[in-house]
Amino acid sequence: MNRTAEVERKTLETEIRVRLNLDGTGAVKLVFPIGFLRHMIDTFARHGLFDIEIEAQGDLHVDQHHLIEDMGIVLGQAFGKALSDKKGIRRTGSCLYPMDETLVRAAVDLSGRPFLHFEGGLSGIPLVSAESDGKSTPFQTDTVEDFWQGFVGAAACALHIDVLRGRSDHHKIEGIFKAASRALREACELDPRAADAVPSTKGCLPPPVYIV
Repeated sequence: MNRTAEVERKTLETEIRVRLNLDGTGAVKLVFPIGFLRHMIDTFARHGLFDIEIEAQGDLHVDQHHLIEDMGIVLGQAFGKALSDKKGIRRTGSCLYPMDETLVRAAVDLSGRPFLHFEGGLSGIPLVSAESDGKSTPFQTDTVEDFWQGFVGAAACALHIDVLRGRSDHHKIEGIFKAASRALREACELDPRAADAVPSTKGCLPPPVYIV
């Protein structure tokens, strides 16, 4: 079964292309200008064992919201497309992820019904990193919720994220991406006992709705 997808999105604000293989090894190829988010997508791919390629650019002269939200949307669309009719998948997954002083819980249901519960406990203070050109680039931590809101809407899944404890915003956000990826990995896995069955008493799971 070839569970791959390629999705492109081009607007006046952003231009994004994503390639996804659900049954990969965690290989990544990332070309976009926000260093901290590159780190998060890299760790998301490696912990979920998803192969992900992303090329993205956007109106960062405005702020980071458009590009980060749209990246969530396009990645969510890729998941929805790669899952197709969702036959044989486990459908739900969860993870309790410890990262030093931080503990994060994530649970997902690939139900076809989008819903996000997000309790990140983030301070709202930007994280600052040094880029290769020597300039300092702040990461807008409030966009983390925007990313996941875009993802669940496009993938048509219910996702619950709770940071149960923690001090460092970096650890909280990284824990969120790791916990979510492991929950999604479990939900996307093929269940050998389910064969070609759709995991629903309805006999079908609603497909994602394309987001403009």
